[in-house]
Amino acid sequence: MTWLSFTRILTAIAMMPYFLFNYIFNNYAYPAVSKSGAYVFCYFVGNEVDEQRIHLAVSTDGYNFEALNNNEPIILQTKGTGCVRDPYMLKGVDENGKDCYYIIATDMNALEGWTSNHALITWRSYDMINWTDETVIDIRQFEGFETTTRAWAPQAIWDNDKGMYMVYWANSTAENDTAGHYYAYTKDFKTFETEPQVLFGRWNEVDPETGETRNVQCIDGDIIYNEKDGYYYLYFKEDITQKIAYVRSKNLTGPYNTDYTICSLNWYGVEGSSMYRITGTDAWMMIMDEYGEGTFFAQMTRDFKNFRQVQRSTYSVNHLKPRHGSIAAISEEEYFALVDAYGIQEK
Repeated sequence: MTWLSFTRILTAIAMMPYFLFNYIFNNYAYPAVSKSGAYVFCYFVGNEVDEQRIHLAVSTDGYNFEALNNNEPIILQTKGTGCVRDPYMLKGVDENGKDCYYIIATDMNALEGWTSNHALITWRSYDMINWTDETVIDIRQFEGFETTTRAWAPQAIWDNDKGMYMVYWANSTAENDTAGHYYAYTKDFKTFETEPQVLFGRWNEVDPETGETRNVQCIDGDIIYNEKDGYYYLYFKEDITQKIAYVRSKNLTGPYNTDYTICSLNWYGVEGSSMYRITGTDAWMMIMDEYGEGTFFAQMTRDFKNFRQVQRSTYSVNHLKPRHGSIAAISEEEYFALVDAYGIQEK
């Protein structure tokens, strides 16, 4: 047993009465205990130029995060707009099958307007310390996307059948200002092997109250595969209620059902949801950006449909002042390497 595992178990034992009381009487989630490794949180912190940068924080339990590098950027972007938002980090492999990490994000400066961007940006690293291969993927290069006005919040998931990563993002054009989700395949996060295709959108949707058709913006997608029922769950921001909803499909590229289900428990408007598993358990965390409040909301599920809120005192990220980001599981060795390289900012 490692030292990190030992301290997690001791903490879980000490907190058991508190967690149990709040689970029974206040309907909060009972925090699952991470069995191994650690976690890294990738995010940006605001809308000013120097706040639209890549930041990292780490956690040994998946709930309480501490900033690296004194909560200063760990990447200084040199291409595209020079500003980055909505970063998604994932562990993958390079073209030669070697383990690495990728960041894929929105290439955008919010000060230029919310319909000003047309590109994604990516990086690659083998240690999360040295980031290289900065690449701008301009969506305007593709037929039918020449007038792109939004290319937001990209993420990626491995497609074993294709042997490539499926990149997906929210896109709008001058001709169709209602953003929906599109996808394309990549081998290297530098170029697309396929043309963008529709993944899911809410165009010509029937309003259940009026019976009239409507177009509703659909952004911030997050796809997770549920091993228990064999479905892909696509979570997204439901623009009318400002909550998180999901649709699902047996196939990664769809079709996804159109009768979406609201699943978030938030009071304030949220966006940018991201899910990650508590290592060694069947518990999944969903975090989301309470963008009007400067805070994050967290909830937990074991079946991808039913959630319980994670008590705010149990989940600590707000001191980082984070905006839309993502969390990935890492090894203990990677955790200590990051701490040695950047240092931890104490709360």
